[in-house]
Amino acid sequence: MSRRVRALPGYRGSLAELYSSRANSFGVLRLVLASAVVVSHMYPIAWGHLDPLWKHSGMQTDIGKMSVIGFFVLSGFMITGSGARSTSGRYAWHRALRILPGLWGSLLLSALVIVPALYYWLHGTTAGYWHNPAGPRNYLEGTWNTSISTGWDISGVMAEGRNRGTNFDPGVNGALWSLKYEILCYVMVGLLAAGGALQRARKFVPLMAGALGVLILRDWFDAPGLRGIPGDMNSAVMVPFLGAMSVHFIIHLCFVFLIGATFQLYRERLPIHDGLAALSFLVLGGTLYFGGLFVFGYPAFAYLLLWLAVRLPRPFQKVGRKRDYSYGIYIYGFTVEQALAMLGYAKYGKPVYLLCAMAGTVVLAALSWHLIESPAMKLKNWTPWFVRRLKQRSQERRQVSEPVAPTTDKAARQQQDAPAVSA
Repeated sequence: MSRRVRALPGYRGSLAELYSSRANSFGVLRLVLASAVVVSHMYPIAWGHLDPLWKHSGMQTDIGKMSVIGFFVLSGFMITGSGARSTSGRYAWHRALRILPGLWGSLLLSALVIVPALYYWLHGTTAGYWHNPAGPRNYLEGTWNTSISTGWDISGVMAEGRNRGTNFDPGVNGALWSLKYEILCYVMVGLLAAGGALQRARKFVPLMAGALGVLILRDWFDAPGLRGIPGDMNSAVMVPFLGAMSVHFIIHLCFVFLIGATFQLYRERLPIHDGLAALSFLVLGGTLYFGGLFVFGYPAFAYLLLWLAVRLPRPFQKVGRKRDYSYGIYIYGFTVEQALAMLGYAKYGKPVYLLCAMAGTVVLAALSWHLIESPAMKLKNWTPWFVRRLKQRSQERRQVSEPVAPTTDKAARQQQDAPAVSA
């Protein structure tokens, strides 16, 4: 980093100097982003239209999608650090523990408790729920791996809500759409780490981000206006295990994820400057209003998030350190809001509806953390017995193959005569 940058007023240091894994505001940022997703989903679920940011941004984005972008930036930063430090097996194990147990708990609670209760509310019985061809078993088989391959509804409950005019979204949990893209990014980092790119060829990461940025820029030039959405929203590819995935979201979400990864790998060169943060805020606001969000606004938003992560006051650093409810809020909020809409809570207005939704979501998120997610994370250092056995045998072979230096008789006598030294 140049001396001129260091001499500028507002310069606080490099990201490497200011960031600490034990003292940062990532927890509160994740909590705010997850809560913003709940706020955003309230509108299409109970009122049938997207949140106000969709209109004010010229239909570029909404609060929920911007929150997902923020999640991917933060994940890119943190997950890349984990991939660079861990072996491939340990990295994959950690990522699976963080995302799958909580997801499975959410799916089971939805399919076996919440949605059958709503079915009973609608029909006065659960007789037609359990053995429906599109019932809970079908739903779980298609969602356990985030592929959503068997549909979004269970036994027609959400379809019935739409017919009655209480619900406007057809899915039990529409928030799950982004998880397969998160897993895809995890796999990408794992491959980069296994190939040594994170340690010995880190330039490859910003080059990948730049290539995706060029694709977005090209599509933006072809868009009908400055506020147009670049790329074909309808094109999709089939990805093994994860199912059908939108090419548009693969490009955009991998782009912001790689921006976060680049910040991690070049943290010693990234200046944390209050002036740059202010400029990023202006660029973000300007692109939301005038257009170009995907090309210029996303990188500005990414820098702003990292600036907040290290510059927010110390009390914010305590949020989420021991209890991280953000993932639970994300995976439960949509289903809670669907249930409240079906029960008629929308008639009480948006503030009451949102308050009830947040209360129910936080309760389920807390239960998920304490009963599922936190216990699962305690297994992060667990090693299967056969892996331990292989490591033990490998160590024994190395010890046997290591040559032992010959000891002369004189050296042996000197060793025997050496005085014992107390520790």
